[in-house]
Amino acid sequence: MNKQEKIIEMFDEIAPTYDKANRIMSFGVDISWRKSACNQVLERFLGGSVSIIDVACGTGDMMGIWAKTAEEKGVNIDTLIGVDPSEKMLEVAKGKFPNFNFIKATATETTLASDCAEILSISYGIRNVVDLESALLEFNRVLKNDGYLVVLEFTKPQKSGIISKMRDFYISRILPKIGGAISKNREAYEYLPESIGNFLDSKNFTLALQNAGFSVEVVQGFSFDVSTLFIAKKVRKA
Repeated sequence: MNKQEKIIEMFDEIAPTYDKANRIMSFGVDISWRKSACNQVLERFLGGSVSIIDVACGTGDMMGIWAKTAEEKGVNIDTLIGVDPSEKMLEVAKGKFPNFNFIKATATETTLASDCAEILSISYGIRNVVDLESALLEFNRVLKNDGYLVVLEFTKPQKSGIISKMRDFYISRILPKIGGAISKNREAYEYLPESIGNFLDSKNFTLALQNAGFSVEVVQGFSFDVSTLFIAKKVRKA
C-alpha cells in the first residue's frame, strides 16, 4: 500500500465521526471560512449559471454551502459534483445529500471531462494529495478557460511569534487529543499537524498554482492564518 492509499484508508476509518470532530475542533468556525470562499467566488457569476466540482468533498459540507450560497445570490447551478477517493466518506455524504452527485475518484484522476466547470473547489484536502503538481494540472484541465480554482487549506505560518506558537501548540498538542477521543483513532489526528507541517506556506503554494496555469487573485488568511483561502483563475492550459 502506497502513501496515498494509506491516507485514503485513514479517512475511511474516521468517516463516521468526521463531521462531529471537525465542528468541535474548529469551534464551528470552519463553516464561516467556507461561506466566505463561496460568497467571494459566486460574486463573479451573479445572474448566471455555473457548474461546480468539489474535489476531496469528504462528507459533502462544502457542496451544501455552495448550493445554499448560490441560491441566496441567484446563481443557477447547472451541475454540482463531489469527487472523493474514500468510499466511507462518500457514504456519509450521500446520506446527508441524497440529491447531489458523487464520483469516487482521486484529485489527480478525477475522471471528469476537460473544460467542464466554471468552479472547482478543494477544502482542506490538497495537503493530503501526495502528487500536488499532478493534481493542480488536473484541476486546470477540468476547468473552463477563466474558470476558478478555490482552495481552502491549513498552511504553515510565514512569520513566527506568540500567535504562531499558540496556533502550533493547539494544532500539534490539543487537536490530536480531541480528534482521537471522538474518533477512537488517535493516529489519524496525529497525522493532521504532520500534514500541515509538510505542506507549503502561502507564498510557495501560490507559486505552485502559477506554475500550473493559474493567476492567483485572492490569498486571504482566516483566524490568525490558521486557514488560508486561495482563489485562482485559469489563464491557460498547463
